[in-house]
Amino acid sequence: MGRQALISVSDKTGVVEVGRALAERGWTLLSTGGTFAALQEAGVPVTAVSDVTGFPEMLDGRVKTLHPAIHGGILARREDGHLSELAAQGFGTIDLVCVNLYPFRETVARGAPFAEVIENIDIGGPAMIRSAAKNHAGVLVLVDPADYELALQDEVAPTERRRLAAKAYRHTSDYDAAITAYLEGDSDTLPTKLPSELTLNLSKVAEVRYGENPHQPGAIYRWSGAHGPVMDARVVAGKPMSFNNYADADAAWALCTELGQQAVLSQEGGMVCVAVKHGNPCGVARANDVRAAWELARDADTLSVFGGVVAVSGRVDLNAAQAMRGTFLEVLIAPDVTPEAVEWFAAKKPDLRVLIAGKAEAVSLLDLRPLAGGFAVQERDTRPWDDLCPEVVTTRQPRDEEWNDLRFAWAVVKHARSNAVVLARGGVSVGLGAGAVSRIWAAERAVANAGERAHGASLASEAFFPFDDVVRLAAGAGVTAILQPGGAKRDPAVIAAANELGLSMVFTGSRHFRH
Repeated sequence: MGRQALISVSDKTGVVEVGRALAERGWTLLSTGGTFAALQEAGVPVTAVSDVTGFPEMLDGRVKTLHPAIHGGILARREDGHLSELAAQGFGTIDLVCVNLYPFRETVARGAPFAEVIENIDIGGPAMIRSAAKNHAGVLVLVDPADYELALQDEVAPTERRRLAAKAYRHTSDYDAAITAYLEGDSDTLPTKLPSELTLNLSKVAEVRYGENPHQPGAIYRWSGAHGPVMDARVVAGKPMSFNNYADADAAWALCTELGQQAVLSQEGGMVCVAVKHGNPCGVARANDVRAAWELARDADTLSVFGGVVAVSGRVDLNAAQAMRGTFLEVLIAPDVTPEAVEWFAAKKPDLRVLIAGKAEAVSLLDLRPLAGGFAVQERDTRPWDDLCPEVVTTRQPRDEEWNDLRFAWAVVKHARSNAVVLARGGVSVGLGAGAVSRIWAAERAVANAGERAHGASLASEAFFPFDDVVRLAAGAGVTAILQPGGAKRDPAVIAAANELGLSMVFTGSRHFRH
């Protein structure tokens, strides 16, 4: 009996072409269902699996390939004992298994009902893939159309067969993890809770020259089923993205998105620009158009913005692009960039990576921090302003413009590294202190950064004040309103200091540490 190939795929990419090429080389093709029909319709000679097993498909197609004639042909070692057993049963070897699985993730993603999702759990496919991968010394296992050309080689090296076997087990492992996540109650294939066991199904999506530093190898991986605005962004101008570019662009886009949503909900309108340096916002502004927002964000901290990453919430046109002429930036990410602006960037700022953001269609709500030997895992801090119950704890109520700046500063400080303090005035971050080991040091840095712009500004802190020192520092700099979580033992003394100095103070009851 000659060489046999079993082909049964949900993704039909390239299947007719590889089937025809195999048939022309004398292979016997075995197939089922839609793949059998596709090959037959294309005029490729193919044999139904049911003709080999002697049994028709059963139970609405749930049982097709689960038979010794199939699995015996795949699993038999190419040695006399096993081959004699096969021959005694009239079975031949199956030397190539080309299988990919029912579209389970896609079925879940389009919101199919439970019963339909369950029917898209493949049983025979994973069994054949695992069998072929186990016996990869004698069976070529293909789960990816990108590898189909290997089926047409006269010989495939043992190392390549082993690589394909590992890829096959990864394929079935990811598939099982998606099913597990769904049955544990998640609305998609991404974990959104804290399960007793957490499987990281990651696939490499981008090569980078190195990690944070040149001596550290690095790459970008996608969590199976996830779509990220930065990870899926389209680079329309400039150099390839680096490891640090990805991290900072993700941070910038997250804050830009939150402030954009805040503006819509509060009916304040306007465009948002966020500049980030080393994971921290360094210039943030809201204005009537992209160019004005960029200029305000740039001028908020002209020193720190140098070499930074910038995200804007609106379309970048030529006018906005030209306003960035005098500032060195690493990355610009926006929902859209006009062709004229792209052309200008390519000509005038060839090192600037210009990205058009992708859509965040499915994003895990889990936040992972590496530990030696594992991870610390938590749900992402996605609590919106409207989920808070702000309480004015001082005699003086904030004025309308102060409320606007407090909300703005609260969003910015939530995205800064702790300890963090932000000053804002007129929809612009005028002072920021982040990553300090003491809250008073963070406040001192923010006030020093603001200078004269602290007069009339509002201050937000991501955690409570253990003492009244920040209040007195802020008042001395001209700050008029403060927002903080509250909850410290010395809250009464802190409130008394604010009343003494004529400040308004708001407690949110919600801390936002970010380390």
